[in-house]
Amino acid sequence: MQATRLTLICHARTVAQKQARFGLDESLDAEWLARSAQVAQRYRNVRQLLCGPELRTRQTAALFGDEPLVDPALVDCDLGRWRGLSIDELLKAEPQAVQTWLDDAEAAPHGGESVAQLCRRVADWLTDLENRPGHLLAVTHPFVIRAALVNVLGCPAATFNRIDIEPLSTLELRFNGVWRLRTQGPGQE
Repeated sequence: MQATRLTLICHARTVAQKQARFGLDESLDAEWLARSAQVAQRYRNVRQLLCGPELRTRQTAALFGDEPLVDPALVDCDLGRWRGLSIDELLKAEPQAVQTWLDDAEAAPHGGESVAQLCRRVADWLTDLENRPGHLLAVTHPFVIRAALVNVLGCPAATFNRIDIEPLSTLELRFNGVWRLRTQGPGQE
């Protein structure tokens, strides 16, 4: 049986990320589009290209292929009324709510999706991929990639906020009976 190879790629940077704001459905930062082309060349021969529904993931996915399939499971974490706000604004206006959100994976003081709910959604998606052999490339968001790592490594949801995902970074996962994290050396694909 052929293994499932899943390459997760974080979308290119947006202005909201540059300003430390929670994302809206914004487009990519123009200077990052040029950088994206270098990464795209490494993944031209994937079996299937997936992306989240937001503009920033669709724009990034378009660098890797002409017909990305929008997968609703790859949607960014719903941060409710915090969307578009900066961390600094939230720490001034709602410091206790932010601390609760950081300390309790089940908390959703913003009225959206909790970290625990996001992790369960991503776990269900990974389970669905277990029977899809071949190489899949999925362009998504830092929060979704964090949730995938938490699930694959069997970490508690409390570790979610200890993971940093940079724009255009990649994460390689393989499934052959169990999900594994795979690092790559120089020149490997």
